[in-house]
Amino acid sequence: MVRYYGMAVWKQSPFIRLLLPLILGIIIQWYLPLKFFAIVFSFFSFGFAYFLFSVLPISIRFKLRVFHGLVLNLLMLTIGLLVTWQNDIRNSGSWYGDKYQKGDYLVVTIDEPLIEKAKTFKTTASIEAIIQNKEIKISKGKILLYFSKDSFKENLQYGDKIIVHKNLQPIKNSGNPGAFNYQRYSSFQQLHHTVYLKNKDWQRISNGSKNVQWFTQFIYNARAGVLDILRKNIDEGKDELSIAQALLIGYTNDLDKDLVQAYSNTGVVHIIAISGMHLGLIYVMLIWFFAKIPFINKSKKGQLVLILSSLWLFAILTGASPSVLRAAVMFSSIAIGKNFSRQSSIYNSLAASAFVLLCFNPYYLWDVGFQLSYLAVLGIVMFQKPISNLLYIRHKWLRKIWDLMAVSTAAQLLAFPVCIYYFHQFPNMFLISNLLAVPLAAIILYAEIALVGLSWIPIVAIALGKITGWLLWLLNSIILWINDLSFSVWDKIPASVSSTFLLYMLVIASLFWLMNKNKKLFTLSMATLLLFAIQLAYGRWESHQQKKIIVYNVPQYQAIDFVQGNDFLFVGDSVLLKDGMLQNFHLKPGRIAMQLNNSNKPILNYFSKGNFYLFNNKRILIINQQFKLKEPLEKMNFDLIILSKNPTISLTTLLKYFNCPQFVFDASNSAWKIEKWQKECDAMNLRFHSIPTQGAFIYNTQLK
Repeated sequence: MVRYYGMAVWKQSPFIRLLLPLILGIIIQWYLPLKFFAIVFSFFSFGFAYFLFSVLPISIRFKLRVFHGLVLNLLMLTIGLLVTWQNDIRNSGSWYGDKYQKGDYLVVTIDEPLIEKAKTFKTTASIEAIIQNKEIKISKGKILLYFSKDSFKENLQYGDKIIVHKNLQPIKNSGNPGAFNYQRYSSFQQLHHTVYLKNKDWQRISNGSKNVQWFTQFIYNARAGVLDILRKNIDEGKDELSIAQALLIGYTNDLDKDLVQAYSNTGVVHIIAISGMHLGLIYVMLIWFFAKIPFINKSKKGQLVLILSSLWLFAILTGASPSVLRAAVMFSSIAIGKNFSRQSSIYNSLAASAFVLLCFNPYYLWDVGFQLSYLAVLGIVMFQKPISNLLYIRHKWLRKIWDLMAVSTAAQLLAFPVCIYYFHQFPNMFLISNLLAVPLAAIILYAEIALVGLSWIPIVAIALGKITGWLLWLLNSIILWINDLSFSVWDKIPASVSSTFLLYMLVIASLFWLMNKNKKLFTLSMATLLLFAIQLAYGRWESHQQKKIIVYNVPQYQAIDFVQGNDFLFVGDSVLLKDGMLQNFHLKPGRIAMQLNNSNKPILNYFSKGNFYLFNNKRILIINQQFKLKEPLEKMNFDLIILSKNPTISLTTLLKYFNCPQFVFDASNSAWKIEKWQKECDAMNLRFHSIPTQGAFIYNTQLK
């Protein structure tokens, strides 16, 4: 039974056989990049070999069918190599990174409307040219711009061209243990440098109206128009308005961080992250709407054109995230198939949409939304019916409730290992929250569409705004109520690539064993469970043995953890203990990765007095502004000296009183001061670690 099922899917879904080698080629080119000549030579060689196979007699082709398949797979692999090479801006001969030097002027065009942050305005810009020694060099590439809010005088808009005169800084990771790989994420967006600009660092040289693309401007104007309608008519509260903006067009800049966390904890964050659910609801609405319009309802092709145009316009309007593009491609293929009375395998449609999207942008492969979108849909396709068939329910509405629960469960089955890997938590109440929130979110989405469509009628707009606002308040109340339950989320789950792989093996083997009652699958699932348990036990034992000092990279703050086994003691700015966002972003991922308890209880082999710390026989001195240098009776030895909070002291002076093999300059110090200390260290051949430039410092006290 299993063998037949697998063969049927494989034969009916040829795009799966094309997708897998394409993905392998993308991965190879990213981690082991090949030269362009080697890629092109391979592509033409395998392409020519495939062509030769096609002109051979059928009898010979049948005998060599294995080699035929191998050549096709190699051809797809080289296509993966080629699209990955092509999409990397650094391979372009006009990339600014190969020409730029410190002190150069840059001519850039603003790519998008500015986003307001707490202290800055943020946007991306395309480089048009580099002015180097009075010579203009045409270049291309994108950079990330931050404008200082306190010195921001001009109102920049999309399309404005400015000249920048400040040194670019490479985008780097924080280096904190377990931290998000921001450098890789930015490189997938083709962003490799950033710059922080004050008013004197830039000058506008042309207005945006001369440089904008009409369609892009139309999209930005449409988004602004929709936001304006929502803001005028929904006045229940800031949280309700922010959810309305996110749910309809994916505008998330106004979302409260704690509210987003509540949606994540309850397993319904997909409601405020535009996904296939939204496009599915839009698709159903469009079919109903165009079927009711005279003249259009008699033309299938006319309906198809309007449905596809509306779907893709909505996808672009919401930001065209990978999950939305996946859904747009899927629903487009369904609509086209229905129009021509053809229906292909859902597995083939999924594989085809992934193939198209990865050829368009191979870096979607690493996008969390892309991964979760396909895994959730694949889980629904594979397991929704078997789960639904577990119970036979006659009552119509109870059956609908059970079907919705089956869909939610099936979607989680293949998505939850990736969720645990990225977010280190599992929403225990996802069934209840989805059962309540998803239907309510669908009603709200339709209400918002009606509000936007009928906003030109003041009385109707006011009424719809009131109804929508109340529904949003109800949705938020339900989510916050579930989130407040003590057992709503299983948090701080450590996960690695290997543990996630084993968890997938365990889940898939167990599910197919339950569906097919195959003894080999049962043996495989038990063996995987044993390996998974061994890995967890080893990870727990390893974490229990750890003895470390971690100096985190938290800009403008002091943050140090003394780690003993699964316990830690924090030394640093108290705001990091109170500000959940700062703590979650900078400190929490590392503590989860190291399996630390969330406590500051006393730890063994630790002693502190003033600026002096003794930990596992290692002597540490933290020098800050409050540190008063007093001449000791004899020169003191330290294993580590940490300079923090801009102390007014030179290393030359310090070395008169202390011996130390390692100096650390944390992120609470000014850049110019760290640069000064670095020069002193270089002059005296001292080892140093600059947190802002080199990332977090991890000192293993078990090592000599």
